[in-house]
Amino acid sequence: MELTSLTAVSPLDGRYAAKLAPLRPLMSELGYMRYRVQVELTWFVALSDAGFAEFKPLSAQARAYLQSLLAGFGEADGAAIKAIERTTNHDVKAVEYWIKSKFEGHPELLAASEFVHFACTSEDINNTSHALQLQAGRAVLLQGLNAVIERLRALAHQHAGVPMLSRTHGQTASPTTVGKELANVVVRLQAARQRIAGVALLAKMNGAVGNYNAHLSAWPDFDWEAFARRVVETPPPVGLGLTFQPYSIQIEPHDYMAELFDAIARANTICIDLARDVWGYISLGYFKQKTKAGEIGSSTMPHKVNPIDFENAEGNLGLANAVLRHLAEKLPISRWQRDLTDSTVLRNMGVALGYAVLAWQSLLTGLNKLELNESQLAADLDAAWEVLAEPIQTVMRRYGVPGAYEKLKEATRGQAVTREALHALIGGLDIPLAEKERLLALTPAGYVGKAGELARRI
Repeated sequence: MELTSLTAVSPLDGRYAAKLAPLRPLMSELGYMRYRVQVELTWFVALSDAGFAEFKPLSAQARAYLQSLLAGFGEADGAAIKAIERTTNHDVKAVEYWIKSKFEGHPELLAASEFVHFACTSEDINNTSHALQLQAGRAVLLQGLNAVIERLRALAHQHAGVPMLSRTHGQTASPTTVGKELANVVVRLQAARQRIAGVALLAKMNGAVGNYNAHLSAWPDFDWEAFARRVVETPPPVGLGLTFQPYSIQIEPHDYMAELFDAIARANTICIDLARDVWGYISLGYFKQKTKAGEIGSSTMPHKVNPIDFENAEGNLGLANAVLRHLAEKLPISRWQRDLTDSTVLRNMGVALGYAVLAWQSLLTGLNKLELNESQLAADLDAAWEVLAEPIQTVMRRYGVPGAYEKLKEATRGQAVTREALHALIGGLDIPLAEKERLLALTPAGYVGKAGELARRI
């Protein structure tokens, strides 16, 4: 069966393929191969500049040719590497042989071909390639998260002053504003974004068990650690632009990966919280959803406009977190100096990021469809005069009225409270007249504290 969007096992490469186009060149096996080629060539060129008599600096023409191999790397090159792998049964060695095959017809490069993959273990190439994948993938990820944050910020500012009844424990509670509730999420996601962006992406280039054994066997007096650090940390095209990991076994310990995946999962959890809350507000009628001609909400109930974007987001965020948490828990564990349990797991980094990116797209689509239903918000507030029990008893306490809380509890708990009943209670209080007048002027819609100000501040 030919692989198409209809026959793909994963919906990421099937139903949702178009939505994940920015990730595909980075997190696919082809992308992984390209980063391996980048690492091998960067190491090769750096060796030529290390001052070894046996490997003179490459000419400008040779460097340009190597750069063209990377710049022009495409599906045909990936297929050629896969063909070599069918013989070697080793993916990194296949990349090495492919690079050497490209030296044919270039005497200068052909003479230096044994310096391709020189003193490297496969993991020197793999761990750096994974870090480069995550560097590029994180940039795509952050674009999606930024878009959600900015849309929420715009909505928070737009609706900063629109009163809304709160519901703590699902029960009527002190009013807030629509904008303030959205601002709360903006602040949380900004912090989550900083955690994602702040994770240093580490890489090691130190040989089979992390001690430069092979390197020193060739040139015992050369400072291989300093050289490896330069290759890893110097920005491209000279180096890789990553953070050097000085201590490792055969593999980079992957602790930074666990930190990154945990940070993404925390952002996803905040978004699940948002998706569920907005779903609930749509159910309450606080928000309507913009409709699109031709769309169907239910196959049998023509009136329905379902909150599918928030439901899709919630489902895909859960899938993302399931994979992210497995990655974070599994990857830092390796038996002795190396086992291969991380290898197949790491190939699913794109799956984890893909579900997150897909979910954030759904969330953004849903947020863009929202239309505030201020009449419903106002009606709910006007039916909840009991929420003013809080300010009344607080003012009573200020003036030393004994049993203030208990009196308001008796008058309001579990009862339908009307404006008239509250005003009668206020009229009988032994407090200054100015305070009575202030309380009598208060309405549920006006009892929002600093909500508007806080919403506009973000």
